[in-house]
Amino acid sequence: MEIDLIFKIAAVGILVAVLNTLLSRTGRDEQALMVTLAGLVCVLVMVVREISELFELIRRLFGL
Repeated sequence: MEIDLIFKIAAVGILVAVLNTLLSRTGRDEQALMVTLAGLVCVLVMVVREISELFELIRRLFGL
């Protein structure tokens, strides 16, 4: 696993937290929830891509 992935996830988390706080304080709670869900989906896509690469590596390693 690359350290770059951890930094990307942290950056998305910080950005989502700031946007969520700003939107919640202005009374736009629905939009804040949508930003949080979008950030979660982005992080999940990154993690699933890495897991897919891991399974592909294991498959090639064992010749399956």
